[in-house]
Amino acid sequence: MQLPPLSLYVHVPWCVQKCPYCDFNSHGQKGEIPEQEYIQHLLHDLQADLHLVQGRKLHSIFVGGGTPSLLSGKAYQWLLAEIEKLIPFEDDIEVTLEANPGTVEKDKFKHYVEAGINRISIGVQSLQADKLKSLGRIHGENEAINAAKEAQATGLNSFNMDLMHGLPGQSVEDALSDLQKVIALNPPHLSWYQLTIEPNTQFASKPPVLPEDETLWDIQEQGQKLLAKAGYEHYEISGYAKPGYQCKHNLNYWRFGDYLGIGCGAHGKITQPEKGGILRTVKVKHPRGYMDLSKPYLYESWQVEEEDRPFEFFMNQFRLREPCNKQQLINCSGLSLDKIDTAINTAIEKKLIEDLGHSWLVTNKGHRFLNDLLELFV
Repeated sequence: MQLPPLSLYVHVPWCVQKCPYCDFNSHGQKGEIPEQEYIQHLLHDLQADLHLVQGRKLHSIFVGGGTPSLLSGKAYQWLLAEIEKLIPFEDDIEVTLEANPGTVEKDKFKHYVEAGINRISIGVQSLQADKLKSLGRIHGENEAINAAKEAQATGLNSFNMDLMHGLPGQSVEDALSDLQKVIALNPPHLSWYQLTIEPNTQFASKPPVLPEDETLWDIQEQGQKLLAKAGYEHYEISGYAKPGYQCKHNLNYWRFGDYLGIGCGAHGKITQPEKGGILRTVKVKHPRGYMDLSKPYLYESWQVEEEDRPFEFFMNQFRLREPCNKQQLINCSGLSLDKIDTAINTAIEKKLIEDLGHSWLVTNKGHRFLNDLLELFV
């Protein structure tokens, strides 16, 4: 096994209100956010994980939530400066922060850039008032457009816009209209994905009426043509980027790289070559428990069993449109190719993947039936 690049995920758990489709670890804001106290805990959490760094520099940082844009530029200036003291940054490190258009006032992105953030991910989801209301979003079309323009003008290396389709009551025309408006804003990166109903959400307990499968397929097919025509490369299941603007942090996930996770409920994955193992970690979920000095930040950790590694590796790698290098599987998972021969041969026979010699490539059919492909490795 070899050590892959190391990223850092930072979780900010608060949001203005919980969206009915959201299954992330987020908590509606009640009163003032304990900004300074929480950042101090993030730094203590990271200090406790420093033994997992194993001499590496940080490849990327992603601040997710919740709604990280509820915190100030000064808070992130402090946080990022202290993180760099603990773990050196690669020269071209990518630092992404998720932002809700409803929490972005003028010049806020400027303060984030001054703090060291060089990429913003804007959660748009839709530009239509009725769809935004059904999703529980706190912003309107104008706020989303203004946030994109603010990102364009601020000197960021890149920015992403998150857009959903397959929304309650959404027609093909509605979905493509949203997509065309977002494309017109010219984000270097676009995450365009279908709404799914997740367990333990408001939508799961009171499911909305979603478009029929035929409508969903039409949206997907026509939307991908629009994106390709606009110069976006479809490099990951829901990831579209202009040349040179792929998300480094997400690519490290999908290529089975390592990442530390700090903050409420944050997950981590660390390769341990000397043990021949892969460690998974999860931090305490609730803010009150996480900021309780009498308790550890780590909620649970476990070693990924050898029989589970093929599924974990391919669950990530097969999201990508790039070939999957066979040597990378060996280096990242510690597995030999003969351990997966049967599953690979079945996938080839079913035309879900192609064997290119030194690598495998997921076919269009394989991407369409990705769950069926991954089940072969369970």
